[in-house]
Amino acid sequence: MIKSERLEIINDIKSKRDAVALSHQQLKENSDNWNKSIILLSLITGGLESIKMKLELNGAGWSLVPILLSSVIAACSALIKFKDFNRKMEILIEANSRLTNILTKARNHTLMDDELIHEYNDGLECIETSMYPDERKMYLKQSHKNLIEIMKQEQKYYGMIDKVNSGEPVMLLNSDSESSTDSEDNVLKKDVLDITEHGIADKPKELQPIKEEDVDAVIHNL
Repeated sequence: MIKSERLEIINDIKSKRDAVALSHQQLKENSDNWNKSIILLSLITGGLESIKMKLELNGAGWSLVPILLSSVIAACSALIKFKDFNRKMEILIEANSRLTNILTKARNHTLMDDELIHEYNDGLECIETSMYPDERKMYLKQSHKNLIEIMKQEQKYYGMIDKVNSGEPVMLLNSDSESSTDSEDNVLKKDVLDITEHGIADKPKELQPIKEEDVDAVIHNL
């Protein structure tokens, strides 16, 4: 789909940048899970070796278990190297940085020009060369959903601010259940925003004029 407006380019680059970030997040999570598995298996192997030495267990089964675990560890290490997580994550990090720079330039522009179109085309090339088509489809779908949810939440937030500023009571939502309650503590009003922890200050009282004889009486009593 051809983008002819600056805001369209901004929204498109933003969604593609988030898709790259989601892809990197999933890839890093997979890499961490493989590495955690290797660490866990290594600890189990070392623990079994220590138990075997302390208890002087020389059975065939005790001798085979560490060998099997070491083979599994070697297989996991080979799979990690085969999947090449580090190189893929570096590509996605570079693509994310490039798309972020393009997004910043698009936001700083006021009008569509040849430079912005050229930067946008570079951004499209960046994401197309860093992710496979099926990955782009999956993560772009998730990115679009996240951005729409963020925009809906922002609209709700600014709408509540307008209601409070206009003096209308606003029912606060529970952050866990996202459902409103009838408690008065959850009703936000404009006057409440102006109350300090010491409450509303009373109106200043008028001072009574001091008479000269009252001053003389006070001095006499001292």
